[in-house]
Amino acid sequence: MNFKPTLLLCSFLMICLSFHQQSFAQIGGASTYQFLNLPSSARTASMGGVNIAVKDSDINSAFQNPSLLDSIMDNQFSVSVVSYFAGINFGYVGYGMDEGKLGTFGIGIHFIRYGDFVGTDSTGALTGSFMAGEYDFNLGWGKKLDSSFSVGANLKTIYSSLGLYNSFGMAVDLSGTYYSPKKGFTAAIVIKNIGSQITTYMPGKREPIPFEIQAAVSKRVPHTPFRFSITGTHLEQFDLSYINPADSITVDPVSGDTTIAKISLADKIMRHVVFGGEILIGKNLSIRLGYNYERRKELEVSTRPATAGMSYGVGLRISKFQLSYGRAIYSLAGPSNHFTLITNLSDFVSKKKG
Repeated sequence: MNFKPTLLLCSFLMICLSFHQQSFAQIGGASTYQFLNLPSSARTASMGGVNIAVKDSDINSAFQNPSLLDSIMDNQFSVSVVSYFAGINFGYVGYGMDEGKLGTFGIGIHFIRYGDFVGTDSTGALTGSFMAGEYDFNLGWGKKLDSSFSVGANLKTIYSSLGLYNSFGMAVDLSGTYYSPKKGFTAAIVIKNIGSQITTYMPGKREPIPFEIQAAVSKRVPHTPFRFSITGTHLEQFDLSYINPADSITVDPVSGDTTIAKISLADKIMRHVVFGGEILIGKNLSIRLGYNYERRKELEVSTRPATAGMSYGVGLRISKFQLSYGRAIYSLAGPSNHFTLITNLSDFVSKKKG
């Protein structure tokens, strides 16, 4: 057995962890640039919102895990659009370029537009209209170490404009992937958003950005069309739970005894887990499902949880195009609908006869 790639990958990941050991950020609204956590494609949205361990010809996967960049993505172009809540729109545009021994590169723009707003002064008098939006211009790189191991990195340039308030930041994602095509097995780890604000919204008020460690595995079940994935999120922080103070204490109407709500160990563990699955029907059709437990627990209405946290979608290949639709259910407020188009620009260039 060749241990060299394994040692290289382990060393790479240890360096990444050591580099950021003093910069762990808390979740739950304590960091800015939260749009970075939005899914980049309909496929990702339909599989729970996070999926870093599916290796195939999808340039969008590089946004979540740059070590998935592969030569098969050369000249591949993708655009995703989402009609979100309250008139908010976001999306992603990506393009792949293979440079041989240097590796494969991906460039992309991840954006969110919050809409147009009417400004007023302290007396309520109109001062005009303004826009709000955030943008992530990213450059990704991925390279194979051998037939099984690959590493990658994303460089993110982030700009946020919220009316009169603007911020600029920089961040890096680092990742490693193991892939065994014979076993249909993939394992990956991603260290996301190592960086900080360069300029702040308010002078002297620097906010952290949403740092996160993720790890995942996926497996194609032999002799079946099923592929499953399990992703661990926010591995840098164990307890992601939150107890609403208004609901934390209950009083028994008969005895008068009080009970303080507690979160079980199993619940705390499950908040880190996202499940995804695909039914691969030939080469041209796939059906996708996902379940995000943390999303369900945070957004469900306790008396009517319904299908909060669930997601589903479909992928269809038609001629030179891959079309995907994803629907993510957040709460009773409704779902989000995601659309993605992927094509390879090389397919539109006629090959010259030698």
